[in-house]
This record gives sequence, C-alpha cells and structure tokens, in this order.
Amino acid sequence: MERRQAPQTDEGWYVLHDFRSVDWNAWRNAPEHRRERALEDGEQYLSSAQSLAITEGEEGDSAAFTIVGHEADLLFLHLRPTVADLEVLERQFEQTALAAFTDHSDSYLSVTEVSGYMSEEYFEEGEEADGGIARYIESRLKPDIPDAEYVNFYPMDKRRDAEWNWYDLSFDERKEYMAAHGDIGRDYAGKVTQIISGSVGLDDHEWGITLFADDPADIKDLLYEMRFDPSSSRFGEFGRFRFGQRFVPEHLASYFDGAPVSREVDQGADGHAHGHGSADGHEHGHGGDGRHAHSDADSRDSSDGPDVRSELEELGVYAGKPHGEDVHAVVLYSAADTDELFEEVDGLRTNFDHYDSHVKTAVYDADDEAAVVSLWETDRAAKTAAGFLAELPDIVRQAGDDDEAEGSWGTMGMFYTVKPDYREDFVDTFADVGGLLEEMDGHRKTTLLANVEDENDMFIASRWDAREDAMAFFRSEAFSDTVEWGRDVLAERPRHVFLA
Repeated sequence: MERRQAPQTDEGWYVLHDFRSVDWNAWRNAPEHRRERALEDGEQYLSSAQSLAITEGEEGDSAAFTIVGHEADLLFLHLRPTVADLEVLERQFEQTALAAFTDHSDSYLSVTEVSGYMSEEYFEEGEEADGGIARYIESRLKPDIPDAEYVNFYPMDKRRDAEWNWYDLSFDERKEYMAAHGDIGRDYAGKVTQIISGSVGLDDHEWGITLFADDPADIKDLLYEMRFDPSSSRFGEFGRFRFGQRFVPEHLASYFDGAPVSREVDQGADGHAHGHGSADGHEHGHGGDGRHAHSDADSRDSSDGPDVRSELEELGVYAGKPHGEDVHAVVLYSAADTDELFEEVDGLRTNFDHYDSHVKTAVYDADDEAAVVSLWETDRAAKTAAGFLAELPDIVRQAGDDDEAEGSWGTMGMFYTVKPDYREDFVDTFADVGGLLEEMDGHRKTTLLANVEDENDMFIASRWDAREDAMAFFRSEAFSDTVEWGRDVLAERPRHVFLA
C-alpha cells in the first residue's frame, strides 16, 4: 500500500478566537455603578491585551471585534507564542467585572502554520533559504492583526469521502490544487488579508481561516470566486461563518450604549485621545514624496539614521527629516522581462492603492536588471506587501539580502526627477561619476535605473563596504560638483533612502 506524503509544516503563534455573548437583560437591569465598573475593567483588559501587558511578553497581538448576528456579540482575537499565554488571557478576562455580563458562547484554538505547498525550498534549505521567502513565511507565522475594518472567521476541513478524498491525492496533485487556489487570493492583494491557522488536534476542524478587509464585499467576492475553484468545490467543507467589525478599547462604552464604533481613536483639540472614528473610517497619514525610508529587510531604523541625515544636510544633500516624514521601503530585483514584470506589478498596485498607507509602487529598469520599489507609511503594511511582491516573476533578491553585499552599507537615491531636456545629460554625468566610483575605496556597485512609466524618474542604487566609505564620496569634491550641477537639471531636490 502506497503511503501518501504529508507536506512539511512549520508552526508559529497560537491563535484564540474567543466569542462572547452579552446578557443584555442583566446589563439593562444592573445599577449604573456596576455597568461603569464593568466598562472600566473591560477597557483596561482589552488595552492591556493589545499592549501585551497581561502576558508580560514581547510578541503577539490582540484585537476586539463586534459580531453581527445572534450567535455572539463580541470577539476577542489573541495571538501569542504559547497556549499557556492564551489560557492566561482567558482567565484574566473572567476576573473582570465585564465577564459577569457575558457568556462564553464559542471559541476556536489553532496555530499559525505554513506548509510545503507554499515553499518546498524553505523546508529543504532552512536558514539558507532565500531571504525574501524566509521573511514572508516569518510574517505568516508571526503576523500582526491587520488594521482593517472588518473580520470574517470560519473553520474548514478537507473532504474525505468515497468520490473526493483530499488525503488520497499525491503531494504533487495537492500542491497543484493549492497553487491554483492561491492565485485567486493574490488577485485580492491589498483588498483582503488572511491569517491561516492549523487546528488538527486542537479543535473540531482542521483549519481556521480569518480574513480582514475594509470593504465587506471584497471578502464576499473572494469567497464566492473561490467556491468555483476545484480545491473548494471538490474538497472543501466549511463550518459556521462569523462576521464582525473591529473597534478600539476606548469604544467599548459606545458599543454598550448602542452607538457606532470604529478601529480609530481621534485626537481631540486638547491633544487627548477620544473614542470617535475618523470621518471616513480610514487611517490618515501625513506622508507624501520626499521622505526618508527604512528598508523592510529588518526594520533598519538604526540610531545612525538621523546622524547620517544630519551629515548629508550639512553637505547640502537632502535626506529626509529625522522625524515625521518616515516611510518604509521594499525593494526587490527581478530577472524577468520588464514588460511582464510591469504587468504583474500593475495588478498588485491597483489593489495596494485601496490602502491609505500605500505611497508608491513602481518598476525601474536598467540594462542588466529591474527593480520593484514599493513605499508604505507603516512597517506593517510594507511587510505585508513584501510577501506579495516576493511572488513576482523571477525575483532574485531583496535589497539588503544579497550574499555578496553581506555586511555592507547601502544608500539609494530615489525620486531623482530630471527635467526632460536634461535627461541625456543626467545619464552621461552618471556614467562619468560611475567611473570615479569604481576607483574609490569601499565601493561595490552603483546602478542607475529608470521608471518604466516615466523615464525622467530615476532610481540610483549604491552599495559600499561601510558607511564611512560612502560618506567619503559624499564629502568629495566630485560629489559636491555633481550636487551643484544637479540644481539646474533636477525638477525636484533628490530624496535618499538608506539600506544598512
């Protein structure tokens, strides 16, 4: 008898979906002082859970949601490194005055997981696996709860009956089904985010699926489209679907008052937080072009950042403000045909644009390689985007990950917007400067790339043995002359991004 190959799995954080129903009769009949105490305890519990104070750890996340329908009223969603952490969170809530007004209507225990269907390379090569893939998988195993307005949760199993038995398929067949299924999900990048968790042996079903979106219709459309995919139509069996809206702890009282709730807390005129959502229910940034960006490779916002910017400012080179203008950058290089790459990126970018935190995503091209540059206002958004971008065609490396540059220091000048009449002069001058760079100590490589949609938008990537080697160039007379010349040919002052 042939033994089927089970895919390898890797587990991350444990997940608890804690559903609560409110005893509204008890709430209405309770004296005011009991209700006030309950709300105070409840808000403190939720705030402490989200700040990780209850479990005294440094990893995990928590969020609260209202649940629409009769089977539950509230969902407390917790992710933590251990089951013991989740058990503490459960008991801590039971000690609050709010718990007396709720019933524990349902719960679901699972653990985030990735499998060999996603990347055999990751399991075969371990620590030697591609850095971009490894970081993407890390984000799946230890995810932040997405900052989206709505949540959808359902458990599911793979069918095992006489006609369609998932577990009788070969690994290659199952992998093919999962790849086609994943292609549908990628079409919703930027619209719907998911947390996939395994629950074999932990709860009644095999997986828990948690979806997040700002538009409920996006969740419906995704699930409807997936119903026609064979991995669902032939092999999928689903439990109860539950749908809810996220709210901040400060809105707990509004919920019990029957007032609207939101995931946002506005800052009032007095500078204090008030429990009211923003006018359009979205997070508002204060970004725009011309901001210092951090590499998403490992959140490289080091203490050197402001010092480097200050040094460059003294040299007349604008490098972004130390505070209030930060963005987060993902830069990946691809060996794919540029037209093919752009077509893929353009599809992702359309979805990315649904998010206020998306600043820019573009393809830049050079003679020997192409780069995909994606800028975001938050590190969380950049990490999420990196996962989708890592699956673009023929990605060869992510900035900061290439082996030959290990231990090096990188600086990339972005948004070199050249006046159209001077573009040829700019390219020629770069070639001259490139010749000087090749002779400088510590210089490894510098490449000029142009935005495929706007040839006057230039992107310069440069890597050095050490920061001081790069600073020596910035202090050089040749660079000073280039900066002075650039004042006449650039439509805007250059903006710089550092990859350490």
